[in-house]
Parts: sequence; C-alpha cells; structure tokens
Amino acid sequence: MTKIYSDPPSFVLENLQLLEADLDSKIPSKKLDRNLLIASWNIRAFGNLTRKWKSNEDDSPKRDLHSILCIAAIIKRFDVIAIQEVKANIRALRDTMKILGNHWSLVLTDVTRGDSGNGERMAYLFDTRRVNLSGLAWELVVPREQLQNGISNDALQSQFARTPYAVSFKSCNQTFILVTLHILYGKNSSERIPELKAIAKWLADWASDTNAYHQNMITLGDFNINKRGDLLDKTFLEEGLYVPEQLQHPSATRSIFDETKYYDQIAWFRDHHKAPNLSMEFESAGSYDFLSTALQNRDLTKLTLSYMISDHYPLWAEFRVC
Repeated sequence: MTKIYSDPPSFVLENLQLLEADLDSKIPSKKLDRNLLIASWNIRAFGNLTRKWKSNEDDSPKRDLHSILCIAAIIKRFDVIAIQEVKANIRALRDTMKILGNHWSLVLTDVTRGDSGNGERMAYLFDTRRVNLSGLAWELVVPREQLQNGISNDALQSQFARTPYAVSFKSCNQTFILVTLHILYGKNSSERIPELKAIAKWLADWASDTNAYHQNMITLGDFNINKRGDLLDKTFLEEGLYVPEQLQHPSATRSIFDETKYYDQIAWFRDHHKAPNLSMEFESAGSYDFLSTALQNRDLTKLTLSYMISDHYPLWAEFRVC
C-alpha cells in the first residue's frame, strides 16, 4: 500500500488484515503470464470523501479513509475493473489510485449530465504490470435505422441515460474489449427493455463482424436486471450473450440488501455451436461478499455500510491468457 495518509489506527490495521486474509481465500491469485482477472463493481456514489479514519453521524459523505483502504484492498486483487457510479467529484477515486500505487492507471469518462444520468462517470482501473491499453475506446451509439427496425422510437431518447463505454486492453498476447454499462433504472421494468434491446443488438453485430477491431468482447456492469430469468434477462441474452454458470448460481449475489437481485453481470457472446467467441479460456467466476470483513469492527448498519463501501458486491471472472 502506498502511504498517503498518517499511520492508520490499530482498529483499521486489524480490519485490513482480516479483509486481506478473506480475499486470499476467495479470490484467485494473480499468476504471471498465466491468468487475467476481470471485475465489475458498482461502488455506490463513488465521489467525495471525508478525510477522517472514522466518520461520525454528522459527517457527509459517510465514506472515510478506512472505507477507501478497504475499497482499494478489494480492487487491487483484480487486473482490470470496470467501476460504475463514479461521480463528478473524484476525490475518493483519486485517493484510491494513490493507495493502489504508480503501477495502476485509469480511463475515465466525463460526467453524464441530466437527471437520468445522475451525474455519473464510467471508469476502468487497471494494473499496468499485467494489463495495458491497446488503442481503442468508444462510446456506443446506436444508429437511428436500427432503432426504427423493431425497437421503439422512444429508445432513441431514453436508451442512453448513461452511454455504454468500451475500451480495448492487452494482456500477455491477448487483446480484448470491455464494454461497461449502467442501465437506466426505473420502477417499471418495461422502461429498460428498449435500452437493453438496442445495446444487445449493437454488441451482437460487433461481435459477429470478422473485420472488427477484435472479437474478444466482454460486457460487464450494472444491467439493473431484477431477477434471474425475468423479461429483461431474456431480452438481453436472446442476442447470444452468455453469463457463466458460476455467475448464475444463487451464491453469486449482487446486492447487499437482497440476494435475489441480479443487477450486475459479466457476459460474452457464443457462436451457433455455443462455444465462446473468445480466444481467452474462461476459468472461474464469482462475487465477493465483503459484509463480514470490510469495516466489520465498526458495528455499522447495512445502510451505512452501503454508503461507505457499496450496496453492490463486485463480480469477477478469471481467464487463461497464455
């Protein structure tokens, strides 16, 4: 850990030791020139920070230095991680990058304006000792013609509350593209169907184009899918996107408040033989439940913890790259 603060108090150090030991037991280790660990995490309102080791009830935001050390300890277990809900104020993100150290880098979008955009950014953080940029970045734009071909015209106005953001990376001899999403949320799930259909169709066309930059495409982020097998799930996956079985298992929970929610996903396309459209070999996947470790010695409610760490668990997938 890069030292950017005064020495942490003993309760922080004790908690970090517990967290690190739990991560050791649940997340695959990084193996030089062997594996790649890709993750996605919606970190709730990841913006400002109270620079105290222990925030109190009167502090706003609740997220404090202890929280940031826990968040950084989790992030550093992965090679590249897509983060949703980064806010206009990036104080917490800047501190996280300093803690991670000089061998970590990031790619960050500008703020999405408007009420539905919620003042959010998309971010990728990556360990440059194992992953580097490979030259491509874009925001997904769906042509009007596609929207008019079987998709409601209303989607043209509502589908990109937060525009999907894609970046290409290289690890070992493998080039891959990550597309991160944070789908519009609404009480009526039908509000999200046009957005999901438009995005899935666009991604499927890209993945099937042999002249595209690269066909190693992985989609990840907060899809705001309510439950396994619901209409949104079927709508998105009908274009050929595949979620690995480990992330479909009930043990791969997404929400700290409701284990039935299926919000976050990591998915990729398969061909007509149901073989992955990836040159990287999938190894394993899961989610990381930090409830019993991060800040566990602070006696916090789940609601308070959600503002200090997150209301989502991170999802991860491991691939063999060499």
